[in-house]
Amino acid sequence: MGLFKDFKEDFSQAVNELVPGGEAPTPAPTANSDSLVVDTLNEEVDVQSELSKLDGLLEQVTDPAKAKVASAPERREEPVKQETKTEDLFAEKAEESAPTMKKENKPMSETMTNTFRPIAPGEATEETSVITASTTLTGDLHSSGSFDIQGTINGNVSCNGKLVVTGTINGNSNSAEFFADVAKIEGEVVSSGTVKVGAGSVIIGNISAASAVVAGAVKGDIDVQGPVVIDTSAVIMGNIKSRSVQINNGAVIEGFCSQCYADIDVQGLFENK
Repeated sequence: MGLFKDFKEDFSQAVNELVPGGEAPTPAPTANSDSLVVDTLNEEVDVQSELSKLDGLLEQVTDPAKAKVASAPERREEPVKQETKTEDLFAEKAEESAPTMKKENKPMSETMTNTFRPIAPGEATEETSVITASTTLTGDLHSSGSFDIQGTINGNVSCNGKLVVTGTINGNSNSAEFFADVAKIEGEVVSSGTVKVGAGSVIIGNISAASAVVAGAVKGDIDVQGPVVIDTSAVIMGNIKSRSVQINNGAVIEGFCSQCYADIDVQGLFENK
């Protein structure tokens, strides 16, 4: 029965270590434990009392465990967060930014700068429209800039800039400046500036301008407020009205010349005589 007693002591010590606040059992004072011999063979052991002691020890083990479980703080279940859908998130952001956007909305006339300015009559832009030599257009043309006509135009042409013709125009033309070089024009030529008719050019129509230089062929009247220069290669079939006229040697003119725009009162000069 000595083995059973040793097992009992070991089990009691293990239980005391597990129980919180338990005190370790004080070993019984033994003197000369090495020489002490315990005779447990002839000792009678009460099995029922030993088992009852074991039951008491088991109750001590289980009760503190229950107390520990009871004293543990209750875990509060946190509410599960609902997942926010992407569409809802964008909707919330749109609602938050909507008031500020409404405040920033202004009339279009205030927010937009007027970058387009209509061209005033007679005001020319710097752009030049080119009609290539292989192009034939039927209809009237107008530009706030300039024209460089190398092809054929069957219609009237007007521009606020310079009109350069190296092709053919079958119609009237109106421009700030006019220059014809080896061109053929059937129509009236009107310019607020200078008209230059280069050698090899043929114009069938009247010419009106502020000044003119003619080196080609013109069949029509020339009405110029300023000076007119008739070059050596010029051929003119028509009358010339100008402020002054210069006719170079070799020019051919069939018509009469009048300097009616000159500052001199010719009629009054002869009446005084």
